[in-house]
Amino acid sequence: MRHIPNLICLFRIALIIPLVIAMREAQHERIIVLFALAAISDGLDGYLAKRFGWVSDMGRVLDPLADKLLLITVFITAAWLDIAPWWLTAAAVARDLIIGFGAVFYRLWFGPLNGRPTVISKLNTALQLGYLLAVVLASATGFPPREVLDALAVVVLLTILASGADYVTRFARRALAQAAPRPGSP
Repeated sequence: MRHIPNLICLFRIALIIPLVIAMREAQHERIIVLFALAAISDGLDGYLAKRFGWVSDMGRVLDPLADKLLLITVFITAAWLDIAPWWLTAAAVARDLIIGFGAVFYRLWFGPLNGRPTVISKLNTALQLGYLLAVVLASATGFPPREVLDALAVVVLLTILASGADYVTRFARRALAQAAPRPGSP
């Protein structure tokens, strides 16, 4: 039972290819269903892991990896299809790459990160998911209007920048604290 959250993460990763195919083929109902399944699975795996203590080292890696793969792939596909702006896509991808490389660098040089997503990071992920759903809906129905999508894109960009800066600051502080000489050491 304790591996159910990990299986849900793998399910979310497996949804990426059919989601991209549906986006490419403009199968709007299928896109919305697959995207909704991915979003629900993200909440469900986290809930189960916390509620029942089904937390694992694999899950600590798999869950954020599934989120990053899903968001990056859908952002790039949406930009490629010209339903999301490239500047926002570039910012979202850059943030995730910086965080990913920062985590790997920290792990290699300083040891386990033992970090948890921050409130701003969770807000950013939720807003990115909401924005991507909104652009898919707009491409299918014309709603929400372009002005709403543009305003939402700016809000998403602000949370991308705030979240990215927060992670870089946290990694840097931890690294400096690890590298600082201990009192009484040569």
